[in-house]
Order: sequence, then C-alpha cells, then structure tokens
Amino acid sequence: MSNITQVVNVDKNLKTLKRSIHATDFDQLLSSRGPFTIFAPSDIAFEKLEKGLIETLLEPQNSVKLSSLLSNHIFNGSIVFADLKDGDKLTSINGKEQMIHVKNDAVTLGDTIVHAKVSKISNGTMHSADTVIV
Repeated sequence: MSNITQVVNVDKNLKTLKRSIHATDFDQLLSSRGPFTIFAPSDIAFEKLEKGLIETLLEPQNSVKLSSLLSNHIFNGSIVFADLKDGDKLTSINGKEQMIHVKNDAVTLGDTIVHAKVSKISNGTMHSADTVIV
C-alpha cells in the first residue's frame, strides 16, 4: 500500500503539489508513519493563485514560505470525509485552526471546497481541495 507522498507522486492532477512537497522536504514527513490527513490542492487549485506566485515560492530561498503554505493542508491523524460535521474545528500541523462547514452534503474547510478522494494510503487519508488554503 502506498503512502501519501507516493500517491501524490503518481497523480497526474497533483503535479504542482508534488513539486511543492519535494521542494520543502514534506515528502519525508508524508512518507513517514503518520497518520496524516492532507487536503490536497489540485493543479487547477494552484492555477487560481496570483500569477507567478507558485513559481516564486518554489525558489529555494522561499522554502519557508512554501512550507507555511503547505502546512495549512496537512493535519495529524486520519480524518475520514464522512465523519466531518458542520462546526468541527481542525488544527493543521502549523497550529492554524480551520472550521468545517457542511451544507447540502457540500464540505468546506474554511473557504476551500473539499471532496472525498478514495486512495489506498498506508499512512493516512487524502482529500482533494479546489483551492489552496492561504
């Protein structure tokens, strides 16, 4: 069974996330035992950012800023999509609290729409996100 890093590495819709986690060494964290939950922004989500921002953040001198951005998407523990309830609060690995909203079966984490993503992952859970959590 694959870990989170391995799943990201082969997903054709997560190329920017793949580059980002390798640029920040989060690939090491997301390959470790865990469990972790990642709300994985797709390439389309990264395209919504200000033009040129992600390329700037991928420069080695900006790895701390990129790490901070990615930390907003990673949570300790395995969070099952079906267990998310309106009003739940989740704390990311960087200590930022995110509020869950559930309305008409749509789940948002802050302002980010979250979708269930079923992957066989050995060290946690991965959900897809339609925007980058900044």
